[in-house]
Amino acid sequence: MTRRLLLSYLSLTLLVLLALEVPLGYFYARGEMSRFEGDNRHAAEMLAGSLEDRIERQQSRELSDQVTEFAREHGSHVLVVDSDGRVLTDSHGTVKAGTDLSADPDIAAALGRRHTAAPGGSSVVGGDTLTVTVPNSFGGNIRCAVRVAYPVAPLSARIHGTWTTLGLIGFGVLVAVAVIALALARWVTRPVRALECATAELADGSVKDLPAITQGPPELRRLATTFARTATRLQHLLHAQRAFASEASHQLKTPLTALRLRLENFEPYLDPRAHDSLDEAMQEVERLGRMVQGLLALARLENSAGTPEATALGAVVADRAAIWSAFAAEHQVHINVTGQDVGEVWALPGALEQVVDNLLSNALRVSPPGGTITLATMINGGTRGTWAELHVIDEGPGMTPEERQRAFDRFWRASSSYHDGTGLGLPIVQQLVRAGGGDVVLDAAPGGGLDAVVRLRVVAPQRPAPSRGPRVTARKAGANAF
Repeated sequence: MTRRLLLSYLSLTLLVLLALEVPLGYFYARGEMSRFEGDNRHAAEMLAGSLEDRIERQQSRELSDQVTEFAREHGSHVLVVDSDGRVLTDSHGTVKAGTDLSADPDIAAALGRRHTAAPGGSSVVGGDTLTVTVPNSFGGNIRCAVRVAYPVAPLSARIHGTWTTLGLIGFGVLVAVAVIALALARWVTRPVRALECATAELADGSVKDLPAITQGPPELRRLATTFARTATRLQHLLHAQRAFASEASHQLKTPLTALRLRLENFEPYLDPRAHDSLDEAMQEVERLGRMVQGLLALARLENSAGTPEATALGAVVADRAAIWSAFAAEHQVHINVTGQDVGEVWALPGALEQVVDNLLSNALRVSPPGGTITLATMINGGTRGTWAELHVIDEGPGMTPEERQRAFDRFWRASSSYHDGTGLGLPIVQQLVRAGGGDVVLDAAPGGGLDAVVRLRVVAPQRPAPSRGPRVTARKAGANAF
């Protein structure tokens, strides 16, 4: 923001300087050129008037001396012709006496009693020149015409010097404005920087030091005061919410355990016809217990700010698939691991194991007997960089687009759901994946069912490797899903 303010001040100052200095320099140059032309025309007319007496008396030597003296004094080239346009004298001897120049436009105009002034170039004087041609028409008769080529270099140097002075003045003004603008921009943005740091801390969960802003514009100071009150209240609300979720979950575990024991103790004394109702009650108690565990897990995730670590995704997927394979075999479901080696990804310690467990648990609940759950890993490069993807694909009934959008809401379950889930598994997966800088989405599987796609940041992008076949071993199932 400081840079943008500084650029804004400098841009505005530059526009003002250009609006002032460019017209000033332009009109100065035009005025100097006009004065230069007027002065030199007047000098040429005075020279033409002073030559009349010498021409009448045919004093050619005196005429030549006077023209040479004038040319040396003004650094110019002077040429004098008579009333017929024939050269009388040339200050530098470049044109022979008697040469007829009556056909030259400026000479013809001067013999016709007209003054002319035109820019040009001269090898005698060198560089650009202003050629002035004037007649001597005293008494109504043309006695002679005088052509004077004045060098423009002194005038150009004076004009260039003025432009340079204006440029230096403008540069000095810009430097002064830059110093003042930098100090002003820092003064204006100091509260903004303090608010930015406090906002970043608040986004991480808490503000250690609220900004005490005593400098800067009054509007920003009032904004900082309002932010401090808002941040304080928000921290209290977040702390109360987390404490409630954690404490309520802990407090519910003890009565749930006692309730389960009491229900189990009722079984010997109940009529056999009530056993089914007792089993249903036991199942609901178990589901409520899993829900409490899920709330505890979410509370721990929200209260902790772990640091992602490099984790081998392929090894985690193969290990969890091997652990779940025995449990899946009991439901007549096959787990297939395929894809390329994606190397290491960023994730919270132990998070990938929980993510895979939750997704496999959900997939097993909906997979029909004889079905297959596919775990596929791949590298996906795009405009945002290289990502590793884990696809958990089942062959269940799938979800509608509306259901897939709501699937990550806490406690939400599809209306067609027949299993005893708590509605906390996918929210926990999303929380774990996002804590490591990734994301998770649900897509429709090509052959029916659901495709849970987990995108994770790659530590070091790997080249695609040949796909591997199933890598599962029979171990004892270790599900910890909700």
